[in-house]
Amino acid sequence: MGTALDNGIKPYNHYGAYLRDKYQGQRVFKVIVDGNFTCPNRDGSKGYGGCTYCNVDSFTPDTARKVPSIREQVENGIARARNSYGAEKFIIYFQPNTNTYAPTHLLKMMYDEALSIDPENTLGLAVGTRPDCLDFEKIALLESYTDRYDVDLEMGMESIYNDTLERINRGCSHDEFLATMEMLKDTKLDLCVHTIFGFPWETEEMMLRYADEINRHPQIKFVKLHHLHIVEGSIMGVKYKREPFKLFTLEEYTEFLSKLIPKLRPDIIIQRLFGIADQDLLIAPNWGVKKSAIQTYIDKGLEARGVQQGSEYRG
Repeated sequence: MGTALDNGIKPYNHYGAYLRDKYQGQRVFKVIVDGNFTCPNRDGSKGYGGCTYCNVDSFTPDTARKVPSIREQVENGIARARNSYGAEKFIIYFQPNTNTYAPTHLLKMMYDEALSIDPENTLGLAVGTRPDCLDFEKIALLESYTDRYDVDLEMGMESIYNDTLERINRGCSHDEFLATMEMLKDTKLDLCVHTIFGFPWETEEMMLRYADEINRHPQIKFVKLHHLHIVEGSIMGVKYKREPFKLFTLEEYTEFLSKLIPKLRPDIIIQRLFGIADQDLLIAPNWGVKKSAIQTYIDKGLEARGVQQGSEYRG
């Protein structure tokens, strides 16, 4: 018989199952596109140097960053997904940096081009951005695609505490996040919120309150949960090398997730439970195993602890 996990049933709403159900079992793959955007926290509009944990190369595949045109990136990404993973359908994912940080008419040109490459097999558009780089005009542009595509708007909340956001040089307060959430109150977009757990000055109790903040926004459909990892080329990386500080072990992070996930609204879909960086960029924590092994370890740990998403949610 095996356990529920052995039969493909996880103790939380996971993105893979959502995609399989929504698209009748077709293999759907995200194709990452680098639009050569920057960030207001890097170009001087709000600050320089970016968030202290950030090195954009740590979450951008070389295959995306080295290809100059959007067309080539999408064509190569689709071919690679088909050949390597048997992908059948695709979501175009503008991921690196801040992908609404340009005039609206230029954004439209870029999104249109990317979506035009393989229209018969393109199901969706995903756009990663910051709360302070959205306005009603850009939201309306993204919503204009929803009659043809599923549109996933991914925003970095990172922390719910302004003190933390200041300490990591985020250049965006939680109040700005809340103001943007108000603009998105009745949105047609599938909203995804990104969080980071493990800033050394935040206690477990503080981090568990993230769930309450996420839960109170009904327009949030997806979440990406990340542990803090330290990468080369980041300000935090320089500080960590000088004076290392406490980071999650894999066991500790699994234990934390086992307390967080029961508090999450049961309808929220978890796109990701942890973050990864290339080994040549990762400073710490190095858990010593590959992505698939981390996923398996966490899933088994959650199941062993009897975790069920939403079991402690009181709406």
